[in-house]
Amino acid sequence: MDKVNIEQKLSLFSDYWNPRTVGELNGQHVKLVRLLGEFVWHKHDLEDELFYVVSGVLQMHFRDKVVTINENEFLIVPKGIEHKPVAEQEVAVMLFEPATTLNTGDTIGDLTREKLETI
Repeated sequence: MDKVNIEQKLSLFSDYWNPRTVGELNGQHVKLVRLLGEFVWHKHDLEDELFYVVSGVLQMHFRDKVVTINENEFLIVPKGIEHKPVAEQEVAVMLFEPATTLNTGDTIGDLTREKLETI
């Protein structure tokens, strides 16, 4: 039962779109990730995702709208909904999602991370 300091964990890496696992509970992973630029359109058929913005501003693109998520706000993307995160400037995000969640969902490519580092 160790506490986690989010700033300290974020200081351990500087690359983008490469989530790190920082905790686990009830089959869920708590992840930290730095984002910059555009991700890929994708969806998760079986898992909801929670995006909590630690710092910065994240734009979550959907096929019919864009939702702005500011620092200290979160958005839950329901399973089956296509989405594309976009960060015009660096954003730090905490993710809560089932341990089985693949970061690129149904879109496999260069940004897919099958095995995440735990820090």
